[in-house]
Formats: sequence, structure tokens, C-alpha cells
Amino acid sequence: MHTKRVFHHLVIFFLCITLTAVFALSAESAPENRVLVLEIAEAITPASDNLITDAIERVENGNYEALVISLDTPGGGLEETQIIIKTIENTTVPVIGFVPESGKAWSAGTLILMGTDIAAMAPFTVIGSAQPVQMSAEGTKPIEDEKIINALVKFSVETARKHGRNETFAEEVITKNRNLNDEEALEEGVIEFRASSISDLLAQIDGEIVKGRRLQTVDAQIEDYNPPLPLSFLRLISNPVLSSLLLTIGLYGIIFGISNPGAGAELFGIIAIVLGLIGTGFDINIAAFFLILVGVGLLVFELQSPGFGIFGLAGLISLIIGSLFLVPLGSENIYTPEFRRLLTLTIVTPTIVFGLFLVYAIYKVAETRKKKPVIGDVIGDTARTIDPISPEKHGFVRYKGEYWKARSEEEIGVDQEVEITGKEREMLVVKRK
Repeated sequence: MHTKRVFHHLVIFFLCITLTAVFALSAESAPENRVLVLEIAEAITPASDNLITDAIERVENGNYEALVISLDTPGGGLEETQIIIKTIENTTVPVIGFVPESGKAWSAGTLILMGTDIAAMAPFTVIGSAQPVQMSAEGTKPIEDEKIINALVKFSVETARKHGRNETFAEEVITKNRNLNDEEALEEGVIEFRASSISDLLAQIDGEIVKGRRLQTVDAQIEDYNPPLPLSFLRLISNPVLSSLLLTIGLYGIIFGISNPGAGAELFGIIAIVLGLIGTGFDINIAAFFLILVGVGLLVFELQSPGFGIFGLAGLISLIIGSLFLVPLGSENIYTPEFRRLLTLTIVTPTIVFGLFLVYAIYKVAETRKKKPVIGDVIGDTARTIDPISPEKHGFVRYKGEYWKARSEEEIGVDQEVEITGKEREMLVVKRK
């Protein structure tokens, strides 16, 4: 008996060891490591720094190995570029810059690439040409002011020096508009890796120590960054062409509205200008509250005006856009992506429901106003006598469920159908039908 018990214990022990090994192997084979990829495939705009900040916060709170910023950009705003580089420096997670195949990272894109923890380029890609330019109605004009140039050069050189990159190129990319392809950039120490794809890059950087962390990126799961709804809308209106178009349309809308009162063009002009200002970097929170106040005011004004028209529509649009921007864009340490999606629903949905309710209320008010006056409408309708009526004696008739006092030029008996021929204040004039 004792021998059998020992044998059973040994069998159970070996089974436990086997199961533990199986689970350990399956856990090791599972791709637990994740990398988030943010694609910047347009100009660097005020939305770009919000997108990168949001992506970094998602990586910090989502246990990702690193953030990869895929840069295919012609350049963009200097202020936004400096904010992005500062954000990358202040985060504790590794940020990798990568220029994808057939892409380019010119001007601001070059500075951002040099500000990442690891810089890489795909074959047949180009970086460079970072001399600042001034935008005007006549086009672009290179800035040659020594004060601005020297400050930007110093910023670029220090950014390169922090990451151990070529300081000469960091200066000449601004002063001489130098350009490098991927092979030249690697040879001159501007980037650290050349890779045909993000998967290839992750395999190459595996084991690198960045910000005190050893990267485990080989076979890592690649996830694409999808911005929340407010940032998607902000990214749309931050396009330089669209934001300029909104400002122009808004200006002409106000001019047309002032010259043609009652058309309501000035209201849409104001909304277009606010959206254009947000697209160019105006404070989003102030603009959101302004749009909500404008929306409420327009809907209240619509209640006082005849019919549902331009004021109600403009008010509803202002409310929806304002409530959309009211949702916090950053601070993911407080607001998780799931909570922000819930917050979007809890703010935007009631706004839409409230707006639709106001639309319905305004419609009913307009419908009531369009009705013809009751006086005169009763003529020709049929009523039924309750009392006998004669020229000498007035009586009552039932008309649409109501009792009305009535008189007649002829004698009419009880419970007779009569035709209404007129109305004198609260008294109907009837005749035998």
C-alpha cells in the first residue's frame, strides 16, 4: 500500500511539472510584447502634437514596448515641431522615428526624426531642407533673419547632440538646406538603422537599451494607432488648406450676412471662423464653450422667430461641434481610452437628443403659427342643437364636443343638425341644415 501511494504521488508530481512546462512554453511562444505605430502622413499641424501626445500616453498606460512614429511629411509648423520634440524627451517610453519606403521627412519631419530615441529610414527615402519659411497670401518666402535662423540652428544642434547624432548636418540642414538619402544618413550618423519595413526595424532594434529599458521587439505585435473622434475631427480641420478655406468662407459669410440681413450667412460665417481658428492652433476649450453658448443662443432665438430655419440649424451644428471638442483630448493618466469613448457618448448623445427635441418643438411651434385663425374657420361646419332655438330665444349647440351659445333667424328644434353661418364674439349664428 505504501509503495502504491508513493507511486501515485510521483505520477501527480510529474504531471504537475509537465503541465507547468507546457504553460510556460505556450506563454513564451505567445507574442505578449506590443508596439504602437502612429502614422504621420501629412503636414505637421496643431493636431500633430495632440496626436503624438495621445499616442505616447496610450503607450505609457498600455504596457507597450515602444511607440513608432512613421514620418512621411513635407514639413510643418515650427512651434508644433518643438512641442513634439519636447514631448518625446519628457516621456519614459522609447520613441522610434521611421521614414517608410518611398517616403520623406523634410523640414520639420527631419527635426522630429532627429529628436526621437532611435531614428531609422527605409531604402529610397530622403530627409533634409529645414530652412524656415514664412507663409503669406503671395506664397512661401524663406526666412533669412539671423535671429530666427541662429535660434533654430542651436535648437537643432542641441537636439542632435542629445541623441549622439551628426551636429554638422543638424546645422547645415537649416543653413544650407542639405538633403540626405537613407544610405548617406546612416553613413553620416544622422540615423541608426536602415530597414525595409517596421517589422524589419523591430527585429534589428531588439535588445537595444533605450531610456534604461532593454527593448524586446522581435516578433512584437504591431498595433496601429487610431485617434479618438475629437482628434480625428481636429486632424481634419487642421489641414492648412482646409483651415485657410474655413477662415476665408467665414469672412465672406459675415460680409454677405451683414449686407443681406436675414439670410443667416453671418452665423455660418462665425462657425467657420471658429473652426478655422481651432485648425490653426486656437485654444480648443475656449472655442468649444463659445460654440456651445452660440448654439444655445441661436436655438432660443429660433423659438422666438417664425418657423424652423437658419438659426435653428446653425445652433444645432454649433452645439454638436462644441460638445465634441469638450471631451478631453489628453491626460490619459486620468482618462483611459474606454472612459473617453464613454465620455464622448455621454456628452455628444444628449446634445444631439436635446437638439432634435428642440427641432421638434420648433417645428410644432411653426406648425401652430401657420394654422389659420379659428375665427372664420367654423363657418360652413355642422353642429347639433341642444336646446330649441328661435329668433326670440337663444340656445346651445354642440360643436366638436364643446357647448356653444347660438342664435338663429328661424325656429329650430332640439337635436337638429344645423349649419354655422357666422360668429359674433362667443355666439354662433346657425341655420337649419
